[in-house]
Amino acid sequence: MAGGNERSMKALKEVWRRAENSLCADCGKPDPDWASSTLGVFICLSCSGIHRNIPSISKVKSLKMDHWDDAQVQFLAKHGNAVTKATYEAHIPIYYYQPTYNDCQVLREQWIRAKYERKEFTEPGKQLPYSDGVKEGILWKRGRDNGQFLPRKFLLSEREGCLKYFTKQDAKEPKINVKIDVINATFQPEKIGNPNGLQLTYLKDNKTRNIFVYHESGKEVVDWFNAIRSVQFHYLKVAFPIASDNEIKNRLTRNFLKEGYMEKTGPKQREAFKKRWFTLDHRRLMYFKDPLDAFAKGEVFVGSRENGYSVQKGLPSGTQGNFSWHYGLTIVTPDREYLFTCETETDQLDWIAAFTSVINQAMTPQEYAIEAYFKFKS
Repeated sequence: MAGGNERSMKALKEVWRRAENSLCADCGKPDPDWASSTLGVFICLSCSGIHRNIPSISKVKSLKMDHWDDAQVQFLAKHGNAVTKATYEAHIPIYYYQPTYNDCQVLREQWIRAKYERKEFTEPGKQLPYSDGVKEGILWKRGRDNGQFLPRKFLLSEREGCLKYFTKQDAKEPKINVKIDVINATFQPEKIGNPNGLQLTYLKDNKTRNIFVYHESGKEVVDWFNAIRSVQFHYLKVAFPIASDNEIKNRLTRNFLKEGYMEKTGPKQREAFKKRWFTLDHRRLMYFKDPLDAFAKGEVFVGSRENGYSVQKGLPSGTQGNFSWHYGLTIVTPDREYLFTCETETDQLDWIAAFTSVINQAMTPQEYAIEAYFKFKS
């Protein structure tokens, strides 16, 4: 009996060590140490918890702590991540967002359920709830002034190239009509205080407007997210006919590079530093009094190094404004310096790394136009 267990463990380790099984099959996290004995995939601890919630589809076991019999090991050897992915991920629409281990729970859960439970990607041309160019339904939207979440009708239309929302179910005219090419969508469960919280942003008169929504159903809110990406993809295919599918895919919804609190002072650099919530959306650094504000109190354009932008650790000597946080950083632009302080050294270094990643990238023609607008406005 002991020999049989030893033989099974040796065979299990050989399958486990295959290159195809070195990353979680669902989120890509390195060194997965769980597996599904019914699907044949190697997964991480976090994804194993999601699999455990769909026991009719997946039975999960620890590769380190649980016993695997010969039949189960042979099943893993016959399948593994590559074979299973070839079945369950055979026909993923290019616009569909495939989450990583850095993404929130609702995105990862609905990705796993879409693959194994609903089998959305096993057949070519399958009609999907986010693929027909139109989506209509109710989302709970946060009021811009009162902060209350109220049900609002939303309508997404590929034919019209826009997203609308209505204050009343039977309203004929929308409260807001937003062109699809200026919309971004990013999940914000912690900020919104709901596991299915979604932040929609769009440009209005070259200023960013935030809308915060959620839906009780994780599937429904992820369907909205992917429907927006689908409509954007098809809109951009028409607008940029020579661009490749991958180039267009990279222009769809994006996560913010970094968010969090810093203190800032005014342009004279003698005012008291005030605590603000900052969002770095590529080259736009926006700051808000409250993370759920609809409009930013101000925006800073972060250009490239070759155009005179840089980030420096610390504050200029002789800085006079009073500040309570002592980990400073300075954004240098061709026109002025922006001074910030962070609560911890970790925050300071993380912000510097985020700014550096942007500054080190060459600017596109569109970004030169945005820079010109910021200079004109100031």
